[in-house]
Amino acid sequence: MSSALRDGLRNRSPLWGGWITAPTVVGPDGFCSAGYDYVGFDAQHSYLDDADIAALIRGVAHLPIATAVRLPSADPAPIGRVLDAGADAVIVAMIETAEQAAAVVAATRFAPQGRRSFGPLRADLGRDITTLQDRADVFVMIETAAALADIDRICGVPGLTGIYVGPADLAISMGVEVGEATTHPDPRAAMVGIQRSAAAAGLITGIHAGSGAAGRDVAGLGYQMITLAAESHALRRGAAAHLHEARGAS
Repeated sequence: MSSALRDGLRNRSPLWGGWITAPTVVGPDGFCSAGYDYVGFDAQHSYLDDADIAALIRGVAHLPIATAVRLPSADPAPIGRVLDAGADAVIVAMIETAEQAAAVVAATRFAPQGRRSFGPLRADLGRDITTLQDRADVFVMIETAAALADIDRICGVPGLTGIYVGPADLAISMGVEVGEATTHPDPRAAMVGIQRSAAAAGLITGIHAGSGAAGRDVAGLGYQMITLAAESHALRRGAAAHLHEARGAS
């Protein structure tokens, strides 16, 4: 079994993603129906627990959309649980060194290569450990100025699929307002440098954009996996547009 994200990139680039931060019935299906390529489920900044995420992943298993889960650390237990539930990728936050990146990879690998415990939660995933490992993409988030000093070593960690940039925290760590995260010269230069280092290492480059306009912009920097909006932002924008139309505002 191959990776859903890597398969998608063989056919088109960039891949566009939506983001889920709360329990929902229609959110992932809505992103899929709109033509998004992947949906991310947030276990760092969200109202989701393990059971929510497992149910959401299962709910889109029949749909042509890939799934990723963001986790706050390299702790093998929660990483293993979302992979056992069938996530196509994990994205681990706040990685600053090659050693931390290697710990993330180890959490996705069975012994003797890693620390993942065997326990698939879905019969359709099978029981072959090579297949279970190969289907899971592994991303680490670069989102601090401290990580920039070790970016080439991080990109050289065996087993990584890609680097995923968090512009908001990157900007904050550089003393820049969040609203300028993708436009201020300092974080923007860092984003360019990260993309070049990752591409040179043969890795996929992903990023949180936050809007369609920002997504188009960072695609121009070479990013291949771009999260456009969370479900709450998409709902707010759509709701505002409907109200604007109803009021006949020009």
